[in-house]
Amino acid sequence: MIKFIFKWLFRLFLLAVVLVVILLLSFNTILRVVIENRIRAQTGMDAEIGKFSAGIVEPTVEIQNFRLYNPPDFGGTSFLNIPEIHIEYDRAALARREIHVTLLRFNLGELDIVKNEAGQTNIFSLGVPLAAKKSGGGTAGFKRQTGYDFKSIDVLNVSIGKVKFIDLKNQRNNREQTVGLDNLVLKNVKSQNDLAGLAVLVALRGGDFFGSLLAPPK
Repeated sequence: MIKFIFKWLFRLFLLAVVLVVILLLSFNTILRVVIENRIRAQTGMDAEIGKFSAGIVEPTVEIQNFRLYNPPDFGGTSFLNIPEIHIEYDRAALARREIHVTLLRFNLGELDIVKNEAGQTNIFSLGVPLAAKKSGGGTAGFKRQTGYDFKSIDVLNVSIGKVKFIDLKNQRNNREQTVGLDNLVLKNVKSQNDLAGLAVLVALRGGDFFGSLLAPPK
């Protein structure tokens, strides 16, 4: 279970970095609808961005109130609610087609795990983030999608609010769990293995919530 959690956490952080790459590549057409459409093309899911800003002088990107929605097979319900993604990056590395993040502040307000009427669970059925199942730690998939090599996140500041389980067939199974993690700092993150401590903490705070929900179908 813990191994599964830190795989998914790493995919979420890579998803945040993918969003930044999309923003940078769209800088000359910095229209929210264009960026949301590109996210849909990358993930197959509808997206909403409340506000974004990209520094011209300073290499920073700020995304606020980002939401990603499940496809119709999962009711079109919310999948991710991320109040803030703040990234500071190495501009020289970007010129070499490398992504070196000096600071990533990632606030996951809510993750909704949805089981549809066919008995499928979204976190197993959806090809997001980054189709990481076929890429080991996810970095190979990152390069295929963006054309850039992922190098590292020097400082990762993580906050996680709550997780919900929604059963579209039987609403009595619905439940939620508050994780309540604020500003946990990790350094030199290069792969999912560097998130083992975070995964353990999330699992402990989740109690038995994740045990039954995150067991892959046989």
